[in-house]
Amino acid sequence: MGLIAYLDSVKQRDPAPRSRLEILIYPGVWALGLHRVAHALFAARLFFAARLINHLSRLITAIDIHPGARIGRNFFIDHGFVVIGETAEIGDNVTIYQCVTLGGTDPAGGISGKRHPTICDGSIIGSGAQVLGPIMVGANARIGANAVVTRDVPAGATMVGIPARPVVVAAEDYAKPFMPYGTPCAQKFDPETQKLELLRCEMDVLKARLDELTCEEARRKTG
Repeated sequence: MGLIAYLDSVKQRDPAPRSRLEILIYPGVWALGLHRVAHALFAARLFFAARLINHLSRLITAIDIHPGARIGRNFFIDHGFVVIGETAEIGDNVTIYQCVTLGGTDPAGGISGKRHPTICDGSIIGSGAQVLGPIMVGANARIGANAVVTRDVPAGATMVGIPARPVVVAAEDYAKPFMPYGTPCAQKFDPETQKLELLRCEMDVLKARLDELTCEEARRKTG
């Protein structure tokens, strides 16, 4: 009964399959099933065996879920090429589309800890989105395609862009129980604004690097 309920939850989010049997061959379903096995081995401290299952799953499905990641009920990966890090936590009824990364930050001083995001119940993460660091994506949040999220996302927010920012969504779209790819298909975003955001990010990176070089030069002179 649990498997049937899961397959039905997938069917509610994807109109393509004609039967439950067809859903059973989805790579996202296989990746989740193999992750359940790998996670159980990881919890039992059988780390090599867990990683072996993880690598087998990645080979078969093109989806890389670290055995340490915690995943709730009715998780659905639509298509593949998804990466989910070790300390990621995913709630119930979460949907992730292709080419998404739930990535981590460098451990402070080489000490591992919570490095990956927490995705709360009912969230949708669109194609190509990058959710990075130990941040919280609130319940029923929507992350648009190719967004880069590095800060906490409020519950119910719709985020787009680089870096991701909240946008206003029409009430008729917001009220829908499920929104494919995290944003309305008719939603229009200004490409010039996107270009400016990219330039701003590049400038921030260059400024940070310049500050580092200035500090290094100052230390050399004082040393």
